[in-house]
Amino acid sequence: MAHERSSGARLSQASYEEDIALLLAPRLAYFAGVARQEHVTRAAQEMGVPQSTLSRAMVRLEQDLGVTLFARKGRTVSLTPAGRAFLASVERALSEIERAADSVRADADPQAGKVAFGFLHTMGSETVPGLIRAFRADHPGIRFTLVQNYGEAMIERLRAGELDLCLTSPVPDAPDLEARRLDEQRLLLVVPDDHRLASRRRVRLAEAADETFVTLEPGYGLRRITDDLCAEAGFTPRVAFEGEEAETLRGLVAAGLGVALLPPPAVPRPGVVELTVTAPKAVREIGLAWLDGHPETLPVAAFKRFLLSRRGNLLA
Repeated sequence: MAHERSSGARLSQASYEEDIALLLAPRLAYFAGVARQEHVTRAAQEMGVPQSTLSRAMVRLEQDLGVTLFARKGRTVSLTPAGRAFLASVERALSEIERAADSVRADADPQAGKVAFGFLHTMGSETVPGLIRAFRADHPGIRFTLVQNYGEAMIERLRAGELDLCLTSPVPDAPDLEARRLDEQRLLLVVPDDHRLASRRRVRLAEAADETFVTLEPGYGLRRITDDLCAEAGFTPRVAFEGEEAETLRGLVAAGLGVALLPPPAVPRPGVVELTVTAPKAVREIGLAWLDGHPETLPVAAFKRFLLSRRGNLLA
């Protein structure tokens, strides 16, 4: 059956698709209320709006759609076939909006809200679980969405609104970000257990100038720090393998495929020896970053305060 079209003015075709959702959205709840009651006066009383406002809204809705939604008889109305089809979709849309509103309210709840938290892969086995356990001792209902990634990728997700906070290295310096240095982590020269340096406890990085290195891929903060430290020691590392995860690199070192600059392992890895680097100072700074001026929910603000309170003791 062809829909009966109202005689009112319609949107131009050029702007119709662009603007129709914006025009219709404020009237959808009014439409659903009138459709449920099948009476304008009762619907107006139920929703607490003037009857004249409701009547005008329904007329304008039909004009914008170019379709008659109601058959009218005095104050009583009934849905046309087009109105019934429209109501089914409107009720689904309103239900989805209600679920979305419930979800964002739940995420902002000070007792049971959610924090989207990013951190480096190398902090995932011990550091972050320990931090969250300590935080939840006082905030047991707070939920977390956890994202492990390298620094630049986390900053991108922070800017995209997908993360609230992230622990990263190096500490970012950008006009749209706020960042605080929280701690520093020493880096060790990891060599195979049968390596010529394996009997040593300490080593200058320059002593590894002729070695083959295994490193993280370009874009990772630890890769940039490795390159910078080697340059400070007077050489450019000869890179044979690039990976995405520190423990994989340790496995490559254990297999005799090179040496690596890495943070301390969560548990000792057989087949390798971890050497303290005496020169240059081999550390990486760990910092907390968030979007400058970005509004925070109470759970995010609480977790940020907790992390900042751990300055100098983050990795303990």
